[in-house]
Amino acid sequence: MKLSVIIPCMNEEGNVQGLYNKISETLKGKKYEMIYIDDGSKDNTLEKLREIYKNDTLHVKVLSFSRNFKKEAAMLAGLQHATGEYTCIIDGDLQQNPGYLLDMINFLDENDDYDEVAMVMEDRSSYGGIMAFCKKAFYKLIDSLSEVHFENGASDFRMFRSNVRKAMVSLGEKNRFTKGIFSWVGFKVKYMPYKVEPRTSGKSSFGFKSSINYAFEGILAFSTKPLTYAIKCGVLSLFAAFVYLIVLLIQVLAFDLTFKATYAIILLLLALFGVQFIILGIVGMYFSKAYVEIKNRPVYVIKEKLGFNEETIL
Repeated sequence: MKLSVIIPCMNEEGNVQGLYNKISETLKGKKYEMIYIDDGSKDNTLEKLREIYKNDTLHVKVLSFSRNFKKEAAMLAGLQHATGEYTCIIDGDLQQNPGYLLDMINFLDENDDYDEVAMVMEDRSSYGGIMAFCKKAFYKLIDSLSEVHFENGASDFRMFRSNVRKAMVSLGEKNRFTKGIFSWVGFKVKYMPYKVEPRTSGKSSFGFKSSINYAFEGILAFSTKPLTYAIKCGVLSLFAAFVYLIVLLIQVLAFDLTFKATYAIILLLLALFGVQFIILGIVGMYFSKAYVEIKNRPVYVIKEKLGFNEETIL
């Protein structure tokens, strides 16, 4: 099997047939499979997928969830069931043109040193001003907070070799953030620009509120840096208390200022806040270590072994 195409779908009854037609036309002559994941659709998406499967049992597979478990769960299910030499994730809304599949396949065929091709949105004007600004700000923020690199505009629309797929599946964490996991497992990535196609049917279920929640989950999943801010606030508060004490002493000794109880209360509050923030930050750092361990990620990922018969991913 050359290629497994993973297609998460939710309420895409008007798009799944058109997407099937385009993928079939694009991959004609190649060995491939299409894995549709119906993520608890409330329209006729599942019925459409059953019909597509009945007409092409050679290339089509369908997984249907009992309810909506969200796109991250759908992508994981696809990764766990994929069998191709290459695996590709593409949305079911036809906004990601299947024509790019050939570009990605050709690049991986011709460049053995690369393990993955990730498509980067070339133009975000289709999202509107506020959404485009928020997406750009999110990538900058999470890239600055995380220990791994997040390419600005990189999407889940990407193709990768089986070693990358195995690495992705090997991570046992339940609250998944696939963009971050792709960055965390490493491997050499080629970023290619692509144009987002206009939606021709249905309405996106991934609106502004969903995007904000998704961004928040991503930051929590791939950064513990916010926990260090408590320590920094504590140090600043103690420094402010120290500076305020020096200023008061100069005023009392040099200018005969009467030392009032109010000054003592301000000093005490600044010092207490500083100590509390530092303690909170230290406790938070300990929790962050447990937080990382609970995710049960492997300590490292081996890309290749020589002279061994074991699986390459441990």
